[in-house]
Amino acid sequence: MKSRNRIRKALQPYMYLLPTIVLIAGLLFVPIFMAIGYSFFDNVVIKPDPQFVGLANYSAVLKDKVFRLSMKNTAWFVILNVIFHLLIGMSLALMVNAKRLHNVPKAVFRIIYLLPWMFNATVIAILWKLLLNPSGIVNYLLSLTQSMPVKIEWMSNRKIVLHVLTFINIWAGYPFYMISILAGLQGIPSDLYEAASIDGANGIHQFFDMTLPQLKPILISIAMLDFIWTTQNFSLIWLLTAGGPSHATEMMSTYVYTTAFTSFQYAKASAAAVLILIICTILAVFYVRNQFRE
Repeated sequence: MKSRNRIRKALQPYMYLLPTIVLIAGLLFVPIFMAIGYSFFDNVVIKPDPQFVGLANYSAVLKDKVFRLSMKNTAWFVILNVIFHLLIGMSLALMVNAKRLHNVPKAVFRIIYLLPWMFNATVIAILWKLLLNPSGIVNYLLSLTQSMPVKIEWMSNRKIVLHVLTFINIWAGYPFYMISILAGLQGIPSDLYEAASIDGANGIHQFFDMTLPQLKPILISIAMLDFIWTTQNFSLIWLLTAGGPSHATEMMSTYVYTTAFTSFQYAKASAAAVLILIICTILAVFYVRNQFRE
């Protein structure tokens, strides 16, 4: 009887978690395993008798020029986003945390700088499409300076559209860095800076020798998270360019979507999705290891 009661008490917390575990398994793990299974077959979903083809789908994906272009675009997109998110977030966090700035301007600046984070992808896409329209305000302001007499097709020019898309995503994502770094700055004891000032350390020395080492765990964590999130970014890219024009902004996420739901090559799309899953899993492992280490 006592052993049964012990078993019941031991299982009781897991019974409370059981609905959540079942929900996660149904919505997360089942689709993942289905996609992995589809990647080894041909004619999946469309025909009732799929044929086992082994690694043929992976070989087809890796040989696809569009997929290789999407990997190149994704790498460029992700690296620039992480770098500029870090630089802009750090700069703004230091500014709104400055002691010389009064409380009211601090509150106003924080609200203004947080605005991009409050918009969802649909609002951001509509906003920037209106701004970057050939007859929009951006081209109008440039025409006033007489430096750009010709109206620029920001979202349809293959030479600049990837950079424009990167800029928009940087604008939409920097508040996450600013808030995280600001929280880290406010957690650093002021006594350290007072002692450093007494020892003769100027602002630059204090930043590199005290602020950055104190913020290192936060910076590594948010950079890894941003790397994973930006690699998987789909909604903003799809709403702005849908991977076009002519695959100029094709990302790995949009490639999977168009391959599956435009070309109806579900097996090939599953193989590409599994490759993205492997990349994100490797990044997630590094993130978890860093969290445990800290």
